[in-house]
Amino acid sequence: MAKRVRIVSSISHLRRKSRRKSPRKIPRGVIYVQAGFNNTIVTVTDVRGQVVSWASAGTCGFKSAKRRGTPFAGQTTAGNAIYNVGMQRAEVRIKGPGLGRDGALRAIRRSGIRFRFIRDVTPMPHNGCRPPKKRRV
Repeated sequence: MAKRVRIVSSISHLRRKSRRKSPRKIPRGVIYVQAGFNNTIVTVTDVRGQVVSWASAGTCGFKSAKRRGTPFAGQTTAGNAIYNVGMQRAEVRIKGPGLGRDGALRAIRRSGIRFRFIRDVTPMPHNGCRPPKKRRV
């Protein structure tokens, strides 16, 4: 019994080469900075909200929580997130009480991206949840 020979068309062979996406260049976008006490996360999106690039202090090489919350870690994180995006104008939305927010904003300002506005979107409770009962020892 003869073996079946599978014919591979040349079109499907060409499609397989471009699996990895090339970085998108966007003229306008939104930069989200989420700065907690233990980490800083910077996300760059286009106007529709689709993520173009992101970075966190952990992915930038800062391993301990004590180092990830520093302004230098925020600065490095923002630099890595906006590197090679090609953005000219951006809206910046900052969330959280951490120290990395100042460093991230400084790095974005130094990169040459012009701000449309800087908005603080930290959630503030309006006398929110009931606190836990007092601890009795």
